[in-house]
Amino acid sequence: MAGSARAARAADHVAEVAAPPGRPYGLIADVTRWPAMFAPCLAAAVLEDGPGRQRIRLWAVVGTQVRSWTSERTLDERQGVVTFRQEAPEPPIARMNGSWRFEPTAGGTRLVLHHAWATTGGGQADEMIAAALDRNSTAEIAAVKAWAERPQGPSEVLFTFSDQVRIGGSAAEVYDFLHDADRWPERLPHVSRLDLETAPVSSAAAGAAVQTMEMDTVAADGSTHTTQSVRLCFRGERIVYKQTTPPRGLLAHGGEWRLTPVEDGVLVTARHQVALDPETIGDALGGPLPLDEARARVRRLIGGNSRQTLHAVQAGVEGAAGRPVDAR
Repeated sequence: MAGSARAARAADHVAEVAAPPGRPYGLIADVTRWPAMFAPCLAAAVLEDGPGRQRIRLWAVVGTQVRSWTSERTLDERQGVVTFRQEAPEPPIARMNGSWRFEPTAGGTRLVLHHAWATTGGGQADEMIAAALDRNSTAEIAAVKAWAERPQGPSEVLFTFSDQVRIGGSAAEVYDFLHDADRWPERLPHVSRLDLETAPVSSAAAGAAVQTMEMDTVAADGSTHTTQSVRLCFRGERIVYKQTTPPRGLLAHGGEWRLTPVEDGVLVTARHQVALDPETIGDALGGPLPLDEARARVRRLIGGNSRQTLHAVQAGVEGAAGRPVDAR
């Protein structure tokens, strides 16, 4: 019948990893690290977490579009297997499931990423999905291999931190300031240029409006740094972002602006997830540094910019309403 799923297709992507199975397995088991590890992955959330089972939601670039889906996962560390199944795939995908397998070898681990899927479209849809899947899977297993073989463990290079400000205004007012980033050059002293494009809310992005932006920021020494980002905007609640071209010295940088209504205002949290590049972070910061000192320096630099933004939002929202600015 029209619109029914076509015959199933399957593909395996394989890599040899010079590390014991537990190390790459841990990278896949913890989806909160995926936005930093995988270039196509923009955001990840654990919806339910129980013994050996999870429900997760992912947002990723698939082809030229941002798509989101919810998957059920089973995790078996002893056997070295993580299986997944998309709950309600977006057309033209009718079914998508698979597994990550980590098989011990004499030299480390044989990693096998397996996908099985079906589409509701014709041959063009089949080929489009197959090409996007091959491209993303190739990048993903290469990323797992690189992270697992790195001399430093993930906890040495990947870290998170946050800053908060309470603003005497509504979540809608704060959200509009953060959402309208094309006005940041006139509002934020460290932003000299920003180009912004916004796509409307869609079911494919799970209710997010998708923004792409290119921004020039001015550092304390007067140098200018250009970054490109994708932002997922959930009106009145949060804006999740990922730098698709992070600055030199970083493997990845992403985060979130989260708005929580409180008495007499809104609590705004700026959360960051940062992955240092051990090979370039020293040069980027002016000379060789131990990783713990590099983390502290990066936290001060990135946190300083986000605190400037938080206080500019506070001044803009509270000042526009004639409220006294709360400097806490």
